[in-house]
Amino acid sequence: MSMETIRELQAYGYIFFTVFLAVILYAYIYHLYRAEKVGTRNYEKYADMALRDNIDDVPVEAVPPVNKEKE
Repeated sequence: MSMETIRELQAYGYIFFTVFLAVILYAYIYHLYRAEKVGTRNYEKYADMALRDNIDDVPVEAVPPVNKEKE
């Protein structure tokens, strides 16, 4: 393989990878927007965590306890 072919393949790979990452980014942004709109998550609660971070504050989400059953 010549050096020109290798550089051309690198350029195509770079362009493909950049487009792929842009698609992933926009898909994630759409997911966040859709979850907020449907009501699955309320991201304003998560934004308040930076302001309310004392040890005795109420958690953002209640996590059910893990049941460890002995077999």
